Amino acid sequence: MSMTSNSTLTVGIVQQPAWPDKAKSLSASEEGIRSAVKKGAQLVLLQELHATHYFCQFEDPALFDLAEPLDGPTGQRLAALAKELDIVLVGSLFERRAAGLYHNTAVVYDRAKGRVGQYRKMHIPDDPGFFEKFYFTPGDHDSAREEGFTPIETSLGRLGVLVCWDQWYPEAARLMALAGADLLLYPTAIGWAPNDDNEEKNRQKDAWTVIQRAHGVANGLPVLVANRVGFEADHSGVGDGIQFWGGSFVCGPQGELLAHAGEETEQLVVKLDMARSENTRRIWPYLRDRRIDAYSDLTRRYRD
Repeated sequence: MSMTSNSTLTVGIVQQPAWPDKAKSLSASEEGIRSAVKKGAQLVLLQELHATHYFCQFEDPALFDLAEPLDGPTGQRLAALAKELDIVLVGSLFERRAAGLYHNTAVVYDRAKGRVGQYRKMHIPDDPGFFEKFYFTPGDHDSAREEGFTPIETSLGRLGVLVCWDQWYPEAARLMALAGADLLLYPTAIGWAPNDDNEEKNRQKDAWTVIQRAHGVANGLPVLVANRVGFEADHSGVGDGIQFWGGSFVCGPQGELLAHAGEETEQLVVKLDMARSENTRRIWPYLRDRRIDAYSDLTRRYRD
């Protein structure tokens, strides 16, 4: 179902550290979820890979043991929380789909219905400290099977769920909007290298915030972003580790910041006026004025 034009929605974001110990990490997630719900949240977004440390800082085949099927212990725990608290919950799994086939997967649980959909991360980075191509297979894209850039239907509306590196790509946000998403949601794990100077740190974090607010502007939709916090060492001893910068936020359909977290453990809870998307799109009709007849080259890697 799509959001009605006169509805409000109270959303929550859990920003937390995470550890190699799944029990400890998931307990922190649960504490944050319960806190957000006590403040009125109907929809709660967790960060990317919240059940474990960010293990992609180095390549180790043994770490595939962290992966679980969609309905494994972590999925069951999240589904039970969504049912108990009567919420829509967006969690994150290191998914074992088959032997040798693993995904970075956002999973949506809808109250007592359980798991109603999942999104497998489409853009997979391979950068210093973020060696995700070793661990994750990109998600499939098949709109007929509701895979790839397809919103997930819930009792609170259509969720355009994307994951971390996807947040830098306007094409991903646009495709979710064109498929009727009511919100854009980005579970994330991003931070600084310890040797970055303060100017570089500010540039990186500002760029990350601006690009996602711009997706809200360009598509006339609210945006929810959940990032992790804390320093996580590179256990291989090769890298310097990552200081995750937090900065989770909620913005409205004109990119206006409605709530913005710092660099510590925090829950954000915001009441969204969902009618603003409709009203904003009437004044700024970007979808109407798109020159779809002139965009065919967007499917090329580069225009030589």
